[in-house]
Amino acid sequence: MDSSLLTLTLIFIALLFIHLMYIVINKIHPEKDYATIGVRIKTWWGMFFIFCLATLFNPIVSLLSLMALTFFALKEYFSMIKTKKADRRLFLWAYLAIPVQFYWIYTEWYGMFIVFIPLYVFLFLPIPRLINKGTVGFLRSVSSTQWGLMLMVFGLSHLAYFQFATPQYGAGLVMFLVVLTQLNDVVHHLASIYFGKRKIVPTANPNLTWEGFACAFLVTAGVSYLISPYLTPFSPTFGLVSGMLISLSGFFGSLTVSVLKRDLLIGDDDKFDALKKSYLSRVDSLAYTSPVFFHMIRYFFDFM
Repeated sequence: MDSSLLTLTLIFIALLFIHLMYIVINKIHPEKDYATIGVRIKTWWGMFFIFCLATLFNPIVSLLSLMALTFFALKEYFSMIKTKKADRRLFLWAYLAIPVQFYWIYTEWYGMFIVFIPLYVFLFLPIPRLINKGTVGFLRSVSSTQWGLMLMVFGLSHLAYFQFATPQYGAGLVMFLVVLTQLNDVVHHLASIYFGKRKIVPTANPNLTWEGFACAFLVTAGVSYLISPYLTPFSPTFGLVSGMLISLSGFFGSLTVSVLKRDLLIGDDDKFDALKKSYLSRVDSLAYTSPVFFHMIRYFFDFM
């Protein structure tokens, strides 16, 4: 407990310092767009709170908090889709899959956890859309719903499984993952603002540049090498490799969700701008980094 309290205290001090720096820089350079960084800092505080609950109290509280996070993320995803009345029943069944998925985590039934959404939900989700609803728009409706479940529920639910798969290291691994994922996004954004030249997907997200990607990759890998001995049971070398993998998968997560949002919201720029501060913008990278990091550890280490 003493080491956990020390870790929490150090993280709190670091977050407070970063938040103060953000406020100062935002006032010094009001012409720069730092909204994305502000959103990320809010995410850090939220995840820090969940980390405290899991470390000092009970992992079930953390489980319920993350379940609520997936619900709001999925809700915002569905708000982007141009729906018909026939889709409402489909969305209801998608929401009902969330507590079931987290129940498998609570019971530590890994086999069902890993196949429930990719297999069983994929096979049976179309049924409520088919019955007495016709076939018009069937493929777009079902496939977009399944995409949302895979990203916002299946991907993010891995965050909750860490603490049940390895109670000894779970909380530290989650904090390690969240810190590096969010750091990767922030560095990418800052580097793109100040010296980004070559945009990756200018029509979907002008803040994603190749220069930003290179800086974020190097910084994330370096920080993971430094903090891995304190938050994880990894060697510095494995910590470095973990940081590189988190940076890559986080980049693909941001890229994918950016293009996905732009595709769903073509012609609705006001809604697209509003969603920049949404749950989707906070967890887009985590939807990719969480399962990738989880399965890498499970493959190489026995404690998972």
